[in-house]
Parts: sequence; C-alpha cells; structure tokens
Amino acid sequence: MWFTRTPQARRAGTHRSVLCILLALLLLAPLSPAALGAASGELTLTILHTNDEHSALIPHSPAIDHDPGNPADPTRGGFARLATAIEQVRAAKARENEPVLLLSGGDFLSETAYGWLAPAGHAAELRLMQTMGYDAVTIGNHEYDYGTEILADYLTAAGYPAAHQQTVVLASNTRPPAGHPLAEGLLRDTAWVQLDNGLTVGLFGLLGRDAEAVAGDTGAVEFLDRHETAREMVAALRAGGADLIVALTHSGDREDVELARDVPGIDVIVGGHSHTVLHEPIIEGKTIIVQAGYSGSYLGQLELAYDRGTGELRLRNRENNRPFLIPIDASIPPDAEIVRLVDGYTALLNDLVQEMSGGRFEGILDAVARAGSPLSNQPRLQESPVGNFITDGMRLITEQVTGERVDVAIQANGSIRGSIMPGTMPETAGAVSFYDIVNTIGLGYGADGYAGYPIVSVHLTGEELRRMLEVAALLADMLGDTFFLQFSGLRYDYNPDNVVLFTVPIMDQPLPSSRAVIRAELYTGDGYQPAGDDSRYRPLEKGDQQLYHLVTDSYILSFLPMVGDMLPNLSIVPKDAGGQAVPIDELDRLIVYRPDGTQLKVWQTVVEYAAAQPAGPDGVSEIPAYYATTAGRINPVSSFPLIAAVCLLPALILLGLITGTVVLVRKRRRRRTA
Repeated sequence: MWFTRTPQARRAGTHRSVLCILLALLLLAPLSPAALGAASGELTLTILHTNDEHSALIPHSPAIDHDPGNPADPTRGGFARLATAIEQVRAAKARENEPVLLLSGGDFLSETAYGWLAPAGHAAELRLMQTMGYDAVTIGNHEYDYGTEILADYLTAAGYPAAHQQTVVLASNTRPPAGHPLAEGLLRDTAWVQLDNGLTVGLFGLLGRDAEAVAGDTGAVEFLDRHETAREMVAALRAGGADLIVALTHSGDREDVELARDVPGIDVIVGGHSHTVLHEPIIEGKTIIVQAGYSGSYLGQLELAYDRGTGELRLRNRENNRPFLIPIDASIPPDAEIVRLVDGYTALLNDLVQEMSGGRFEGILDAVARAGSPLSNQPRLQESPVGNFITDGMRLITEQVTGERVDVAIQANGSIRGSIMPGTMPETAGAVSFYDIVNTIGLGYGADGYAGYPIVSVHLTGEELRRMLEVAALLADMLGDTFFLQFSGLRYDYNPDNVVLFTVPIMDQPLPSSRAVIRAELYTGDGYQPAGDDSRYRPLEKGDQQLYHLVTDSYILSFLPMVGDMLPNLSIVPKDAGGQAVPIDELDRLIVYRPDGTQLKVWQTVVEYAAAQPAGPDGVSEIPAYYATTAGRINPVSSFPLIAAVCLLPALILLGLITGTVVLVRKRRRRRTA
C-alpha cells in the first residue's frame, strides 16, 4: 500500500503555494537544517511513537486527581495532552522542512472503562488517533479482548478499509480464516510512505509470541512465524522502493532484540507489549529499538538522519539535545478539539455504566469509597494488597448474589492491571473513583454483550484445591508474574525452590515436584481474613474429597483443566454444585447471573465491595486499613530442598552398600581368624 503525505500538514490542511513562488522564497531564504542535510547527502526524519495506549483517553493515576488548568495536577497522559505534544513537535519540524511520522506499537484498545465502548459499537481510540494524525498502528493482544468479530466491527466503525489511507492498520503475521470479516481488507501487511523530502519508509506490523499466548479470544485467526514473516516483509518493502524499514511490533523488548538479531534489514523497531520505558533506544546491530511505556504517559521522539549514498542511519537526538521520551503531564495544555471529542465519549460511557450497573453507579469519576493509602499490586510474584481486595470482593459479593457460601476466590495478576490509587489533591484526598477501580480489573467480555469477564461458580474437592495451589506455584515459576494467582478464603505456605524438581536437559522441560505446598488452611470465618487469627482456619488435607465452592472468572477457569491434560497428577475437574463434572466445552453453564438475567462481572463484585464498606462521617464508604498491606495468605518459606533429597537418595543407597560390604568383610575375617 502506497500513500504520500506530509504528516504535519495533513491535519492542518496546509495548501502549497505555486511553484514559482516557492522557488523565489527558496532563493531568498537561508537553507534549513533539513535542506543542508539533503545537500550533504542526508535526509532527516522524526518518528513520534506511542504504544499500549490502553483506552487511556483521560489523564490517569489516579484519574480522580485530574484538575484541568492546575499546574499542580499530578496526573499523567490523556489523549488531549498527547495531541498537543504531537502538534508542538510537528510545528517545530515544519519550520525545518523535516517530515514527521506518528506510529503506534499496538494495544490501543482495552484496560480502562473507555474500552467498554467497543462492544457497544464505538471506535473511540482509533477515531481519536486518526484525528491526531497517526500514520500507522499495529494490532496488539488486547485488541482481541472482545473477540475477533467485535474487533472487525470496531475497525469497520473506525472507517476501514477506506481509512487505511489515513491511518493504516498493520498485522503482517495475522491470517484470519477465509470468509471472516477481518479478512475483508481490514488489516494490511505492509505500507510505503512517501515523504516530502523524497524519503520512502516501508512499514509492517507483528504480534509477538508472548502477546499471542495471552490474547483473550483470537478464534480461528492464525499467527505466522514472526521472523519468517519479517524476512518476507523486509524483502517486499525493499523491492517496493523503501529506503528505511520500520517494524511496528507488539512483542516486548526481549523479543524485539531477538528479531533484530535474526532478521537483517530492519532499521527501526517501534515496540510495545512489555510497557518498557526506554529513555534510551536499544541498539541491536544496525537496528534501533524504541518503546514509550504505556497509557500515553510518554511520547517517543526519534530523530534520524539517513544517508542515501551510504545507506547509513544515525540518531540525532543527542546532537540536538532532545529527549527520546517526552513526559505527558500537566505542563502540556490539552488540545481543545480532542477534549471535545473525549467529552462526547465520556457521556456515552456514563450512560453505559448506568445501564450495566442498573443505575447503581452513574459518573465514572464519582467517588465510590475512600482509602487511607493505595491498594498496591506490588511486589511481583507475591501476595498483594489489591489482589486480596479484588478476590475478597469476588468471594463475598458472589455470596450475596447466589445466597450460597463461597469458600475460595482466585484471580491472576495478569488480569489485575495496577494498583487502586486514591486521590491526592486537596479536593480529592483519599477518594477512590469508579473509573480508578475498574481500571484495575475491567478486562474481558461476556456472552451477554457487556464488557468484563463474568464470575464463574465451580466446585472442587479439597484435594483439587491443594493441587490448584501447586498449579499456581508452577504457573508462576514457568510463566512469570502474569500467571501468579491471588487468593481469598485460604492461606498456604510453599517453597518456591521445590516447585520444579529439575529440568530435563534434552527436552528443556521442567519436571514439577507437586510437593511445593507445605501447609494449606481454609478460612472458616465471615468477611475478609483477619491476619494472625488462627482460630478461623482449619487444615486443608491431602486426599480431602469434600466439595468446596470456588469462584473465579471464565478466562482463568478455561486454563485450569488444561494443566491436568499435561500433568495428570495435577488434574482439576470443574464440577457443579451436585458434584457432577462439567466438560470444558460446557463451562459457560457455570457463569453466575444476577436476578435481572445479566452476568455478574468481576469488576462489579469489586466496585460493589468497595461501596459496601462501612460509611465514614461524610457517608462515603471507607476501605479498611487492612488492605494497606498483605495479610499472610501466600507465604514463601524455606524447607529441605527436594532436589537435595533426590540427589541424596543414591548417595545413601551407595553408603548403605559400602557399609554392608564392610560389615560383611569384617565378619568373614573374624571367621577366618577364629
């Protein structure tokens, strides 16, 4: 796909003067830096870039603190501020006749409540990005959060395929099945951009391995080998006349380095997925790798010079004393047009929230509760305060909805998108808004047509609960923090060093011990689990065949039976309240519904749990100080290493044989001397 444009002039609608006037002006005016570079064989270019915008249309962290016009406003990001920063760079570069490209590394959709507008038929993020003048974006894993059909509807609502002429959507290693709407021109493999200075930039986009692994619902869409696809795209773009090749990758910086090492010819990688804040680019061989954090907190700025004679590309940021990342904060005034458009989407979102909550909640920035401190999602790979709060909400609110005691609730760190942050400004001190709560746990989609993963109700034996704890330790050890599970309703001790016995060298396959959990206890009280009150716990024994009621979300439940397929000794069979096994293709019948027939969403349980806390003097609920820290639910401990026992056993056997031999020899000697 070819398109020719001067990006900084596109949005402003700049008209060119007639050729004779331009020539006269050029003769009279001094040469600009860009013109001097061209005269010396170099062509200059600035690439502006973002990634993982995650529907963060308004300033955030926390959003309730946003105070337009106040220089003390501590919030970050926001599309209106980002638009101004982009235009400021474009204006400066226009004075130097230097072209600007604006690119995104994917995951522009989902995570905040604004993403909920996608299933309702709105393409807020991409429409705004078109208005802001993005030249190209790629598709990340979160674009699949609502399924492939809704992604196709979303792109159609954003004006595609015709809108590729404005902002091209690249997905080079993505292959939808024949007949699927995504196969009808909504995605492109490549694009060539012809800039005013004569430079031709070739673009392609990739979804990485890890991003594919954690994508919500990709249906029958196939993802081709990344490196092989990249080689094909580089060859096609070079053959099409590209001077420079830029890959938009939603892979993470580690996979980007692997790509640069294995596939020659990629000049720049604009990355995403790992949320890495690269204040300095990674240089791998001749490839420049950049990434700009997440949620629009930074605008990446990459100033380049390309020598057509030598084919060399060099960075100019340092020589121009310009940062690679521009912080997007209150020092940048908002763009009035983007503010107007965002306000329109906010009104739509407020209406949707009222509909989804049955009128219980109205404005997204209304205070639901107060907290004396943040409910943190740190540290990684450990129990967290926000994990305790979320799982307690899931357990206790589901009890209210179903009228049945819930013994255990689980949630994965990958679905917990951050800390719950109370306000810090004088007018908002301690206040926690609806928006700031659901941003931590609002992912997913249900068959009822509304955003948010539904709560599922499942019954497991006590033995299976213990196996689940082993599975939790194994997943975290093998797959990292994304798969670390938070719990409500129990506590346990485990030795992280005993999770994997050893790794089979030839297969590079970890061998789980299934003996990492040392102690497990079930909470028998009501409400949240008070730390240190041993009287409300009872042991969860191995071999326990009693059924216990567990709640999680549909996404996590779909993974649990798969572990047993790979490791039969850790098999977990979801059951209904009567103890009957539920096949994996029928797990939807375990979804919890409200009396009005709508699905009970995870985010609803958490918001309602916050609102249900005892009210303070001003009538607003107050989240207990209990959630300011952890409560001893998940306890890594040291114990005798199993691998030592495995290694010690042969030594003991050998020692026994030697001892027995010595004793036997001595007996024979005594007989001879007797």
